[in-house]
Amino acid sequence: MIEPPVSPSVKICGLTSVEAIEAAADVGAAYAGFVFYDPSPRNIRPREAPALVKHVPKTMKRVGVFVEPEDSLLERAIAAARLDVIQLHGEERPERLKSIKARLDVDIWKAIPVSTASDLERARRYRDDADMILFDARTPKASRLPGGMGIAFDWKLLKRFNHKMPWGLSGGLTAENVAEAIAITGASMLDVSSGVESEPGIKDPAKISAFMEAVKAA
Repeated sequence: MIEPPVSPSVKICGLTSVEAIEAAADVGAAYAGFVFYDPSPRNIRPREAPALVKHVPKTMKRVGVFVEPEDSLLERAIAAARLDVIQLHGEERPERLKSIKARLDVDIWKAIPVSTASDLERARRYRDDADMILFDARTPKASRLPGGMGIAFDWKLLKRFNHKMPWGLSGGLTAENVAEAIAITGASMLDVSSGVESEPGIKDPAKISAFMEAVKAA
């Protein structure tokens, strides 16, 4: 018997409402992403997290997104949101990941901003300390946000890159282009935020559904 193709897993990131969490769960998203970064329009505070994460079903893992976080923020957010994964989006060095791993019982994903082929090489530095690499589009220098801006990079760069560890794709994904992204990169995990929003920080259940349908059909 020929096994049917397995669709990539999907993380809906920047969830801020019960409605958005339920919409992501209903269509089979594997990961619920929560942003703990003040400048982001999707930011939540640790004290707000328990009321949200109680709506995340056991079928989904909870991911906290951070930018060069202090230990105190990590500890409070992990406890409040019962995080399974922390995703680091700043300039964290491999030594920082190693230190976090030694103290906290969570997986670590490291986002790598990409605009040229040389950026992909940075991922190799984290092969011993990160559980997954997330290739994301590099944002403009003037921006305070490291992601979630609807910007994509040239996905063809990933066709020539020799991957040595689990990785996912982020940046500018929408229901309209995700099939192309999967075809070009072969990504097994997709991270979407602004592509399923009606405005920054506001998830649109219809767009979440359309995105997941496009992934499953790809």
